Amino acid sequence: MENQKQPFWTRDSSILLGGFFVTIFLIVYIWWPLAEEYLAYVDWNGAWWQYMDWLLLGVFLFMSITIVARANLKTDLLIVFVGICGGLAIESWGTQTNLWHYYTAERPPLWIIPAWPIASLSIDRISRFLNWMIARKTTHLQSLISALYWIAFASFLTFMLVFVSPTFDKSYTWLSLALCVLLIATPTNHRFALLTFVAGAGLGYFLELWGTTRECWTYYTNETPPLFAVLAHGMAAVAFWRAGLLAKSALAGFVIAARRFIVGRV
Repeated sequence: MENQKQPFWTRDSSILLGGFFVTIFLIVYIWWPLAEEYLAYVDWNGAWWQYMDWLLLGVFLFMSITIVARANLKTDLLIVFVGICGGLAIESWGTQTNLWHYYTAERPPLWIIPAWPIASLSIDRISRFLNWMIARKTTHLQSLISALYWIAFASFLTFMLVFVSPTFDKSYTWLSLALCVLLIATPTNHRFALLTFVAGAGLGYFLELWGTTRECWTYYTNETPPLFAVLAHGMAAVAFWRAGLLAKSALAGFVIAARRFIVGRV
């Protein structure tokens, strides 16, 4: 795979890591009262390490490492844009339908939105690494991958129908269901879709474990976390990936049309 021939650290890695830390700084600065409340739980005069949130720090460190791996701003900026838009849509759906709520009672809280593009970048790196790992055995695994694809996504739809059933009276929910069915029924690449789903669910588990056990957000089922929420991160990752492909295709079509128009005018 061509992408694996690139160095782990590129010039864009420095830019991306800098942007990541600037985003974290702005979140802490703008929502300082929330950060101050969180830090108040730490006994800085005693065994402070016993009060540190090591799960959060571990997830933070893992995503910091993965997002800089073979960074390329030409593709990463699109991932960030799609992540912001998609994250805002998902958080609006969940909080407006009361499937989950945040301790700040915001619907949705803007401070959580930057987490989506950051996670999207991390999932992109994980997915591409997994894809590279099994690329050499594609011909032998193709039929198995296709079977696993339909099993995984059919299972997800089943969990989703059960979990969101209390909100069947909301148009937001029916729109979300229709989008998921459309994405699942029209795969562009079974293997990469499945790997993206696995990567999203894997990272999503630790994000959901942290958020629900710290009561940063709470689902109506009070599970910490619910299985659907974990799998939903995988589905969201697939949706973001497909949205990125669509955006690239639309942009390429626009460029071609613009060039033809300019040549025609000349």
